[in-house]
Amino acid sequence: MDNNNIYIYGKINLTRVIDMDIAITKMSSKGQIVIPQEMRGAFKEGDKIVIMQDEDRIIMKKADKFSKQLEEDLIFAKRTEAAWKKYEQGKFKTMEFDDFIKEVKKW
Repeated sequence: MDNNNIYIYGKINLTRVIDMDIAITKMSSKGQIVIPQEMRGAFKEGDKIVIMQDEDRIIMKKADKFSKQLEEDLIFAKRTEAAWKKYEQGKFKTMEFDDFIKEVKKW
């Protein structure tokens, strides 16, 4: 075992603990969050950043690290989520299958 990595052994899984920088920052009243200066090395002004949230975690990654397909998938996921919210709010239209197909062909 090398000295730079910590390994945790379990009955089935072997997990590698990854070294990472940790900092504390605050959110402004406008919802802006400052990335601490020591963590900005990979970013420059104007860079696009993908932000993902899962429960209480937020992950930021430079957009150029993602493929075009992932970008299209994210757009589709947002559109699907927005449509589902409208459906849950009762803001949807019901129609017969044949009418639906006719409507789709207009697109």
